[in-house]
Order: sequence, then structure tokens, then C-alpha cells
Amino acid sequence: MQSEEILDLINQALDGNQNAYAALVKRYQTGLYIMLSKMVNNKLQAEDLVQETFMKAFKSLASYNPEHAFSTWLYKIAKNNCIDYIRKKRLQAYSMDAEIEGKDDDFQRDYQDTEAISPEREFLQKERTQIIKIAIDNLPKKYHEAIILRHQEDKSYEEIAELLRIPVGTVKARIFRAREMLKVSLKGKIIF
Repeated sequence: MQSEEILDLINQALDGNQNAYAALVKRYQTGLYIMLSKMVNNKLQAEDLVQETFMKAFKSLASYNPEHAFSTWLYKIAKNNCIDYIRKKRLQAYSMDAEIEGKDDDFQRDYQDTEAISPEREFLQKERTQIIKIAIDNLPKKYHEAIILRHQEDKSYEEIAELLRIPVGTVKARIFRAREMLKVSLKGKIIF
């Protein structure tokens, strides 16, 4: 359930109030920027993605369901927008008809190698994932529960609080503590 303050801002924004839009941007832009800059590892691109997120969110603001946290809805738009950006960035199109001049003026075709990931890298990724999974499984139950709901099931703090029947502040504290415990447990075992 969304707070009355946010619902009021959303309704004002839907009525065309520019100050309400600005208030929503001010409230969420820093958090979105932090998340997106971690995802793309590029400050300027993260700023662009934050702007695109707000443009997409405000364009579809009428479809927002107030039964869910506005932040969850907004962050999901940001995450999906960022994933689309990353996919497009990685996509390199090769023309199947383009000819490349070879030796002795003959022409040949060049095709992209679709098996770009090396077996060694794939092995290291699997090993890293397994080490992290074991560390998470070894967390005390209350921390394990919170970190799984947040990072594997992509639940908002409010949704986790509702599921676990605890205050939102307690959820935040548990997730913070779980992350700290994981940092200690994984130190020297993997490179972040």
C-alpha cells in the first residue's frame, strides 16, 4: 500500500501539476541513479537512464496500481529500461550479405562467432555463483530470508515487511546486516 503523500503527488501529477512531477523526481532520482550507475558502470549513461525512466514512468503513470509501492513500480521500470540498454549495447549486427575483400581481390563473408564466452570464464562464473549461494545459505535464518526476498525475488522493502510481518525499518536493518555478513564471509574468496 502506498503512502498518502505519494498518492497525492501522483494524483496531482496526473492532473498536470509540474511541481508534483518535480517532487517525485527529487524524491527518487538519487536512488535510481545509484542503482543504474552500478548496473552500467557509467555515470553519464546512468544519468540518461534515470531521465528515460522518469519519462517512461510519467508517460504510463495512469497505469500505476496504488496497491503496490510506487518505488517498486518505478525501480522495475528503471531496471527493465537498463536491461534493454545493455542488450542493445551488446548487440552487434552483422550483415550476412556484406562482403569483405580478402587476398588477391577475392571476396569472402565474415560471420560473428556466437560462442564468445570462453570455457574458463564460464567455469569461473559458475564457481563464483556457487560460492555466493553457499554464503547466503549459511546466513542466520532471519537474514537469509530477507536477502532472498530482496535480491532473488526482487521484493520491495514494504513487500518484505508485509510478508515477514515486521516493520520496514527492521527489514532494512536485516538486509544491511546480511550484506555486511556476506562481505565478511566472501572476503578473499571472490572478486566483486
